[in-house]
Amino acid sequence: MTVTAYTLAIVLNLFCVFLGYRFLFQPASAATGYGVPADPGGDAGAYLTIKGLRDGTFGLVGLALLAFAGAGAEAWFMLCVALVPLGDTLIVLRHGGTKAVAFGIHFATAVVVLISAALLFAV
Repeated sequence: MTVTAYTLAIVLNLFCVFLGYRFLFQPASAATGYGVPADPGGDAGAYLTIKGLRDGTFGLVGLALLAFAGAGAEAWFMLCVALVPLGDTLIVLRHGGTKAVAFGIHFATAVVVLISAALLFAV
């Protein structure tokens, strides 16, 4: 179970780093994939950059916690970070995105993050 817990945590954190990169360097396609398209050249440019920085930072902090503080700290981090994809679910629904994206991507991500937290707590 330890290998699974650590592997899932690492994959989720690296995915956050990837999402951050994508929002910083490919903001239009990243926003479309998020479920609420936005024009990076218009008013949304700053917000897309903020999202990229937020996601990338979450990934790096998660990796640092796992490497230097251990599974318990990472588990609490994952538990708290699960609020982000839950909030993203509501944002997509509130701003005209599809239910398939809201629940199939964001809510499902929250569930996987919570599973990761539970596995890390069990280690």
